[in-house]
Amino acid sequence: MFEISSVKKVLPNISEAEIKALNTKYKPLSATERIQQLYKDFDISEVMLTSSFAATSAFLLKLFSEVNKKQEVFFIDTGYHFEDTLRYKEELTKRYGLNVSSISALKEEHEFTSKDKTWTKNPDFCCSINKVKPLDVIKNKYKVWVSGLMEWQSDHRASLDIFELRGEILKFYPLLDISKDKRDAYIKEHDLPFHPLVAKGYHSIGCKHCTVPGEDRNGRWNNNPKTECGLHL
Repeated sequence: MFEISSVKKVLPNISEAEIKALNTKYKPLSATERIQQLYKDFDISEVMLTSSFAATSAFLLKLFSEVNKKQEVFFIDTGYHFEDTLRYKEELTKRYGLNVSSISALKEEHEFTSKDKTWTKNPDFCCSINKVKPLDVIKNKYKVWVSGLMEWQSDHRASLDIFELRGEILKFYPLLDISKDKRDAYIKEHDLPFHPLVAKGYHSIGCKHCTVPGEDRNGRWNNNPKTECGLHL
């Protein structure tokens, strides 16, 4: 295990050289092997896994369920999800025996965005209130944050490494270098369920106010240059 200093917050005490070594070690591994190795290098209590239960979330969640069913999966309930997303979350939770916990914004802050329709004026602020802040409340308890980002999804994601120190937490992307074709082949081979909206032309699915049909992430924040909610920046 890597040594972690604990003053006020739980912060990864890890050098650039150690992060480079992690990337070197994990790069040749398969996605499943990377997840298995994660629990050799870090304790489950140090690992935070998030899922949006969007288009093809079943991919990463199935892999984790096969390696460690005790892993808690955090779902950020923005209050603006499609009903299809909530049903998909329930389907995957039952199918893979997931340990899912929902987190959300403070009631009064969420209600402000609803009355103000903040997503129409300042989508960054709306995401900050309903996505970023709720996760910030729990993020300081963990040392590693696992996410299913893949480099082909956006220019920003193409610039990432498997392990990166982002702010005060070590990010881990076990699927980062998996191509879209390989992802889809795995989904087909294992008969994984797609989000119901994929069949209707939605390929990246977020809140209902800010998502329209489109290829890759082109349907997110339509008519806005925004491509990320802010969680992974």
